[in-house]
Amino acid sequence: MPEALPEPTAGEPATDARVSDEISPEELAHPESLGAVHVTAVPPSEGGLWSVQRRPLTLGLVLTITLVAAEALAISTAMPIVARELGGLELYGLVFSAFFVGSMFGVVVVGGLIDRIGVVRPFVLGLVLFGIGLTIGGLTPSMPILIVARFIQGVGGGTIPPVAYVAIGRTLPEHLRPRMFALLSTAWLVPGLAGPAIAGFVAETWSWRLVFLGLLPLIVISGTMAFRGLRGIRESSAARSTDSLRRRLGEGIALAVGVSLLTAGLESDSPVLVVGLTAVGAGITAFVFARFTPPGTLRAAPGYPTSVLLRGLTTFMFYLVDVYVALLLEQVRGLSATEAGIALTGATIFWTFGSWTQARLSTRYRPEQFVRVGFPIVAVSIGLLGLVLFPSVRALLAVPIFAAAGFGMGLTYAQFAILVLRDAPAAIQGKVTAGLTLSDSIGTNLGTSVTAGAIGAAVRAGLGPGPGIGLAVLLAAALGFAGFLLSPRLRPTVR
Repeated sequence: MPEALPEPTAGEPATDARVSDEISPEELAHPESLGAVHVTAVPPSEGGLWSVQRRPLTLGLVLTITLVAAEALAISTAMPIVARELGGLELYGLVFSAFFVGSMFGVVVVGGLIDRIGVVRPFVLGLVLFGIGLTIGGLTPSMPILIVARFIQGVGGGTIPPVAYVAIGRTLPEHLRPRMFALLSTAWLVPGLAGPAIAGFVAETWSWRLVFLGLLPLIVISGTMAFRGLRGIRESSAARSTDSLRRRLGEGIALAVGVSLLTAGLESDSPVLVVGLTAVGAGITAFVFARFTPPGTLRAAPGYPTSVLLRGLTTFMFYLVDVYVALLLEQVRGLSATEAGIALTGATIFWTFGSWTQARLSTRYRPEQFVRVGFPIVAVSIGLLGLVLFPSVRALLAVPIFAAAGFGMGLTYAQFAILVLRDAPAAIQGKVTAGLTLSDSIGTNLGTSVTAGAIGAAVRAGLGPGPGIGLAVLLAAALGFAGFLLSPRLRPTVR
């Protein structure tokens, strides 16, 4: 059937306009000066997410996100066996941080490319790099080479969220986007429930190398399906600039260095290194973040700059405690690993439930309203989780408490992407959604690193991990209420 153009949204010109990789700060600050780009969209009358026209993109994106989720959970499960066979236990943490740093590098580089050359080629390149990383990881003879493989995987994986967001924004009408984000949230559920057990069985019964190599066929399947849906999105005719690409590569390298220094400083046991590395790393990270995100992001300018900022605040808040709940329940309260795992599984299930709740109610309430409800739910729930630190409180109360936090995240998390796709001009959606993903990643890393540093300091003082977790709980609750206070700024200023 003939290609169709999307209906113009409110405040967006219906005509074509110049699309350039060199968007000036003034244009970003005044997006009404930018026009829409030609994209392919299926008219709303042609059905929902699973209609014949939309099915390849929907299924391809869901399978791709499932693949990324399965990889993350599977590697976490298999890594103790990998370290035992390859040695280099002191490098254990770098296997995970290398993926994270590579992912942020990929986000920075791909952000401008999407607006210049469309979504298809960055997506294919990302999956190829992801596959190369898996192959090297599955064949690696040593831990250092595995770290390199994980960095390559991360670069490839970092391309996927911006591509997915832009594809959703350019092909789906506004009323279908909440359902699509709920579907992508569900894509994490099955790997979260079954992935670790399957990966552990494969690693113990056959070989941990199959955990890497066994995912390669899934890349072909998911990539083929997504490619069929993505290729219908017409590429923009942006001006090409080698200098701008070189600048993005430089910014990506600077960000990787800054985040690495920041993480090392927060987790160091030397006061001098804590202050020095944290200050330098934070300065570099903030500088690149400010250059890469829309003007006004750091000061919460009304509209999509606040969406970008609050996405990072949301992940910072949640991941201050998420990866340490098991530590709280096992080492502080003495529960088994199975009992601690129930709390994490409950949060995953209720995150998905919250995501589908916002999708079903999206026609009645604005995205900003979900954020104003979700932030307090997460803040109060995490605050109540601190009660589990006290021996007089039943430890298993952590299960419903943390499940409630997951529900609040499900209500809140997708709204920032929905708001960006609603408010950001189509000509810069790739850049802005990449900034959204970068904010998400920095928030996640910062949250886990701050708590790691607090726990480390408490343990060195002979107090055990409890005080460090307690400090993280208080900080997360405070950030949740800060997000609630900032949420009115999600609505753009009417000009």
